[in-house]
Amino acid sequence: MSRVKPEELKQRLKQKAKEIGIDKIGIASADPFAGLKERLKESQAKGYASGFEKPDVDERVDPCLSLSRAKSIIAIALAYPSRLKNPPCSEEGAYRGIFCRASWGEDYHHVLKERLSILETALKEWVPDARTMIMVDTGALSDRAVAERAGIGWVGKNTALITDEFGSWVYLGEMITDVYLPPDESEKKGCGDCTRCLEACPTGALVQPGQLNAQSCLAFLTQTKNFLPDPYRNKIGNRLYGCDTCQIVCPKNRKVDFDHQQEFRPEPDKVKPLLKPLLSISNREFQEKYGKMAGSWRGKKPIQRNAILALAHFRDQSSVPDLTLLLFGDPRPVIRGTAAWALGKIGGNEAKEALLKARDRESDSDVLGEIEKGLKFFMNNGEAKSRG
Repeated sequence: MSRVKPEELKQRLKQKAKEIGIDKIGIASADPFAGLKERLKESQAKGYASGFEKPDVDERVDPCLSLSRAKSIIAIALAYPSRLKNPPCSEEGAYRGIFCRASWGEDYHHVLKERLSILETALKEWVPDARTMIMVDTGALSDRAVAERAGIGWVGKNTALITDEFGSWVYLGEMITDVYLPPDESEKKGCGDCTRCLEACPTGALVQPGQLNAQSCLAFLTQTKNFLPDPYRNKIGNRLYGCDTCQIVCPKNRKVDFDHQQEFRPEPDKVKPLLKPLLSISNREFQEKYGKMAGSWRGKKPIQRNAILALAHFRDQSSVPDLTLLLFGDPRPVIRGTAAWALGKIGGNEAKEALLKARDRESDSDVLGEIEKGLKFFMNNGEAKSRG
């Protein structure tokens, strides 16, 4: 297909990657990921899948189902920062939420696709009839499985891809091609006896080394749009999007912080925003402020719901008027209901009176259920009178 020898072509690609600021690059074969197939089937059977993945397991493990006659996969990694410089602090009456590190700076999907597109252009200059397909996170293949096979790192017990240089603070992407490139050796390292991530997971979502129940993972739950299940409401803390706990405790991430990728440098006030302003932010304001972040992809509703839960977490009495406005005026049942639950947890006479009034006016059965949950907080504290 090309007059350039495969090894030379591989080195050209790696040199190009270095020139355009790609932190790591590796080449994997496009053979099916046989071992992964069984793990994915087990995850589906146990109900551990998030639902964001491609439902067809065969498509997720066989690159040739995405690009016919695929021969190689070019995997890349870009490092992102793990520490916030001069972070704003929560104060009484001015509490803040937090976006996970994977949502700091510009949406990584766009950045990685742009870098991969440059590699794609270069490859097609050297091999004019090359066929390619770029994937970043939302593609059929497992970015981590590809990166591990390509020698970029290894998949840890917390299911994150861990690199020697950057720990697990890396974004991953790949490009499938029908051009043969000599594959790199896969990583053989592992986590040893360390189980800190399993022990630290707030919800026990890491059911065993290398297996995640996404349905109970806070990173997934923060992205859902319906009511957050009751068992997790006291676990979410002030998380607005994502969860970094299993990465923070990982010894491989100790003292690891790289902010050389300018696109990923965070704005402190944006990634750790005040909570109360989020309750009344308009769609336009949300898109203007947060639209370029990865954490905005589900829209403002999950962020607002999580902000309400965070205010309940802080038991912020100053937010009671704001939550009351939502309870009586927001058109979305999830927001009204979550506000009702939060008012109950925060407590106080003003919150109780709001719930009692809302109980008489509300018509949505789900919201009424949340109002009763809110009032139950008072009953458990001996503050509410019997309805009889």
